[in-house]
Formats: sequence, structure tokens, C-alpha cells
Amino acid sequence: MLLTISTTHEPATDLGYLLHKHPDRVQEFDQSFGRAVVFYPEASEQRCTAALVLQVDPARLARSRGRRSPDFSLAQHVNDRSYAASSLLAVALADVFGTARSGRCRSRQELADAAIPLRIEVPVLPCRGGPDLARRVFAPLGWRVEAEPVPLDERFPEWGDSRYVRLTLSGEVRLADALNQLHVLLPVLDESKHYWQGTDEIDKLLRSGGDWLAGHPERELITRRYLGRGGGLASVALARLAELGGDLAEDPAEDSPEPVRAPLRAQRREAVVALLSGLGATSVLDLGCGTGELLAALLARPEFARVTGVDVSARTLQAAERRIGLDRMGERQASRLTLFQGALTYRDERFAGYDAAVLMEVVEHVDPPRLEAVERVVFGEARPGAVVVTTPNREYNVRYPGLAGSPNGLRHPDHRFEWTRAEFAHWCARVGAQWGYTVEARGIGEPDDQVGAPTQLGVFRRD
Repeated sequence: MLLTISTTHEPATDLGYLLHKHPDRVQEFDQSFGRAVVFYPEASEQRCTAALVLQVDPARLARSRGRRSPDFSLAQHVNDRSYAASSLLAVALADVFGTARSGRCRSRQELADAAIPLRIEVPVLPCRGGPDLARRVFAPLGWRVEAEPVPLDERFPEWGDSRYVRLTLSGEVRLADALNQLHVLLPVLDESKHYWQGTDEIDKLLRSGGDWLAGHPERELITRRYLGRGGGLASVALARLAELGGDLAEDPAEDSPEPVRAPLRAQRREAVVALLSGLGATSVLDLGCGTGELLAALLARPEFARVTGVDVSARTLQAAERRIGLDRMGERQASRLTLFQGALTYRDERFAGYDAAVLMEVVEHVDPPRLEAVERVVFGEARPGAVVVTTPNREYNVRYPGLAGSPNGLRHPDHRFEWTRAEFAHWCARVGAQWGYTVEARGIGEPDDQVGAPTQLGVFRRD
């Protein structure tokens, strides 16, 4: 099976740095079910293509199966696994391009953080749902999707099409995002995994899904297909996605005797909007705006005359445009909104001149050694009149049973840390004193007598 990744970013050979695979070398990687090979069919300054070829050994694949494996008997030996992209290719991709998926590139970090022109081709991909499903799962992520059905036999067109498609994706996307999307969506389209799924699959999904899955319009379909053989795993994953920001709250039963509490993400958003209104802010900068949930809420209030969203991912900004409905807005409404790509760890003159800035569920995604740079950029250089920060309360995590198996007990695999209430109070006091802001800390969500509220809120007002 074959997958190619091409770019026309110049110099295009920088793709080798981003993938951590040299264009002049052919590299082989053993897998439990065969061998993966990476090579570059073309590598010039104008265009560079990396190819991942997976050679499956049917005998090794059969031997590697557990007793509860979904395939059995003759299906272990007679199948399409040697020829069509599937969960096998997704596993090999995750292994071979592990560092690239993390978004780390010491020699080209700015490029690794940026969206670049990419073209991804998979000649044969099982797609249970046809070309339309491929478009439904990839198009909301900012891709231009070409999904051409593969005929059963070109010599006999009357036989119709097979369940396979030729998939081509093109667009400007951060490479790490593209790899993580493929890692999740290849087996989703195939809807058949070659290994038994356990509880750790939820963390794999959230780690690769990152911020894009919570805001995806087909997130429930993706989650259920990815965890299809995991019994109740999909329900747990959907609940965790709801906590992280997806619009996944189910309608309550009509005869439910208990009042329905708004999801924590909604409580956070409403608390921040109310706070900004109380501060009298008319211009707001949403740093790390994601798919635009807060932006949409601010635009619904005419008092916020100038609303700006910033995110490191161009693909995420495109998703924000779709969520907000920018293409359907009137000219006057659209003039209130600005979206641009930027990194919080680098000085940017466009950050200056706002009444308030918001870091809603952002700081915990920053590596601790780089947090000082964020503090300097936001509080020291942009210097808005007020800064609103929300972040998880780590002490409250004991009230989430589904977190028991997650790495370090954190709410999301991409969280670099989560603060206790004392740690957050200490950080707020230090930053406020250093940059000339008075600070107030409080909670969001229903508080617990022992562990406090699920979300921590810090309000910084410039002296």
C-alpha cells in the first residue's frame, strides 16, 4: 500500500526536515505485520514528494493477531490488507513519522508551526460510505478533496464501482495536523481495525484528534467508527470531547427529573463573555481561538465592536470561519471580525491595542519552558487593558472517572501540565506583579467542597 506527501513550499526539500527523513536516503522500518519503507521519488527546490510504502507479510499479520482479533479463519489470509490503505497504514505512519506528528523540528520549528501547501495521495483506500463520506470527514479540516471511486473492473463498467476510492487531498495545512488527521481517518473510512481495541484507544484518538476533532461536524461518526469495536469506549470518548469543547451534549430525556446543567465548555464561554462585558471591553483579542466558539459568542453581542481571533493553525482558522459563517455575514457584521495566524511565543505588533485579551484553555497546551515567552508577549508587549485566563483545575480531575487511564491523569493528551488551585494562584500573583496587573482568581462550574471548581479563571487588570 502507498501514501505520498508532496509540497511546493520553497525550498521544498525542507519537507525532509519536517518528516525527519533525509531525501537522499531510503529508510526501512520493521513492523509486527511487515515492513515500511520511506523514500523520495522527487526532491527539488520547487517540489518534494515523500512516499510511504507498506509491505504487509500475511503470515506475520496472522501470527500477530490475538484470540479476540476481529478477523479469523480464512480472512486472516485472504483479504485486501497487502494492497489497500487501512489501519495498518495508519499504525505504520504513526510509527515512522512519530516526531513529525508531534510538531517538533528543532532546525525548522517556525516551518513546523506553519501551514504549508501539501498534496496527499492514497491510490487505493477502502471507504465504506463512498466518495461522499471522504469529503464529509476531510473537507471541514480545510482540504480540497478528490475522491474518485475505483471500478470493480475497468473492462466491465456495468459491474459498477468497488468500495475503494482514489483519494487526493490538497490544501495549506500544518504537516503535523495532516499526519494526525490521516492517523485517525484512514481506519475510520475503512471502518475495520486489524487489532483489538482497549481503553488506551481513547487517549490515542484524543492525542491525534487534538483540537480538530472536538469541533468537527462529523465528530460523532468519526469517534464511533474509530472505536467501533470498543463497546462503551465511544461514549466515554464523546463525553471527554464534550468537556474539551465539542458541541456534543445530548438532548435530555423529556421525563428527566433533574435540571440539565450546561456543559462546562458552555459555562466557560458564558462566564468569559459576561466578564468581558462587565469590564466594559469593546475590542477583544482571542489568543488561541481554535474553531471560534468564543468569537461567535462575542459577535452575537453588538457591544463588542472589534473581535479578533488568533491561532497557530491556518486550518483551525478556516474551521472558525465556517463555524462563524463568515461567508454568510453582511459587510457591516464581517467588518467587526479579524482572523490571522500567529504564535503566542513570538512578538507580534498585531496583538497590541485591545481592551482585553483572552487565553481560554490555552496556557496548559504550552510547554513550561516556553510559558515565560507567552507571558512576555501578552502581558509585557501587547499589554491589553485586561487579560482573562481560564485553565483546568487539576484537583478536580478526581471527579472524572474516565480520566483514570489517561497519561498523568490530565484531561487531554496535549496538555503539558495542569495546575492545582494553589499553583494557579501563585502563577497569577507572580505574573501580575511582574507586569503591573492586579489579579483576581475564581472558579467556573459547579464547585466541589473538597476540590473546588472544574475550571480556574484569572482576571488581570492593568494598573
